[in-house]
Amino acid sequence: MIPLALFNASEFFQWFVENANYLFVFIFMMIESSFIPFPSETVIPPAAYIASKPDSNLNSFLVVLFGTLGALIGAFINYFLALWLGRPIIYKFAESKLGKLCLLSKEKIVVAEEYFVKHGKTSTLIGRLIPAVRQLISIPAGLARMNFLSFTLFTFIGAGLWNSVSALLGYVAQGQQDLIEAYSHELSIVILALLGLVILY
Repeated sequence: MIPLALFNASEFFQWFVENANYLFVFIFMMIESSFIPFPSETVIPPAAYIASKPDSNLNSFLVVLFGTLGALIGAFINYFLALWLGRPIIYKFAESKLGKLCLLSKEKIVVAEEYFVKHGKTSTLIGRLIPAVRQLISIPAGLARMNFLSFTLFTFIGAGLWNSVSALLGYVAQGQQDLIEAYSHELSIVILALLGLVILY
């Protein structure tokens, strides 16, 4: 069973290492990608580390694939909620007690909207690599009624990049949570820098 202290990162990390499978990777990355606060660092890195062991029943490529598909479904949840409910209700929810429990706020939605307005459609790709924006960038995309196919493509690529690097981090850190948490933010900066160089080229 999932421990009661689900959002205690260290306890969840240990539980996940002992029970990791593709379904859990998919479900928890779907949750992480929606408006529910959940650290992706406790899912992909340990799963990838487990997959790197000779006797593992997991495959690193499939870990990244199922994690990316889960992230895509979670992004769809945010996208369609924003599309159907509209700006007033989304902002009202962010300021509600339930919204606060989900660590949402009007300010966070504003930041995500401003980021989307500034960077356009590609923000759904680049935003997936930025910790403070990753979970919420789908909301302004839905509010702006972004083309669904473009949204799906950019989100899939962005989530795939993030999960690939997270998997590499899990392998290099040998499943040590403290190292994963310490370097996940720095790695997102490196990814953005490399992506920027590719775009400029």
